[in-house]
Amino acid sequence: MQPRIPRQFAAGHDRNRAEPDARLTDELTAVIAGARRRALRDGDRQIDTAHLLHTLLESDSEVRAVFGGGPQVARLLGYLVQRSIGYGLRWQSGVEDSGAVPVLVGVAGWSPLAAEVLEDACGRAGRRGAGRACGVDLLAAIVAAPASRAVEVLGRAGVDREHLSERMRIGERGGNGAGGRGAGGGVTR
Repeated sequence: MQPRIPRQFAAGHDRNRAEPDARLTDELTAVIAGARRRALRDGDRQIDTAHLLHTLLESDSEVRAVFGGGPQVARLLGYLVQRSIGYGLRWQSGVEDSGAVPVLVGVAGWSPLAAEVLEDACGRAGRRGAGRACGVDLLAAIVAAPASRAVEVLGRAGVDREHLSERMRIGERGGNGAGGRGAGGGVTR
């Protein structure tokens, strides 16, 4: 029997707190639910950053816009789909952890790094004055975690993390929630 992924969101999750997490937009809550289903379907014990990235790309048009849409997104999704035959087999044997801090406890169903990334996304939303984190906040947090599985996939797909981060910063300064939707073109090396 495959393990169930608990309905916990992140390291600061309080069991008495009503779900969905009030710090997340409804769209991001749906992304997390999708990542949970993907992890369960893939036979993974934990939601990791690659599950989050995969679900973001499939369901969030603002995140796709950061990549310029089209071929870049298709290439990324192609790499992410391969997790069941390639990356996933290697990843199932270990826990996704940045190694920067001791492994977090009490975050059942989440890789330590995925839990950190979600907390970072909420912090990013707060710093930009938003009440709740959105998909682009989560993408920015994922891109800022160099040891993550999602960043490994981005690299293999030829995505330049620095350029991607810059596109999101331009979007924030311009008030564009799409993280630079009008910046044009894909984000490649």
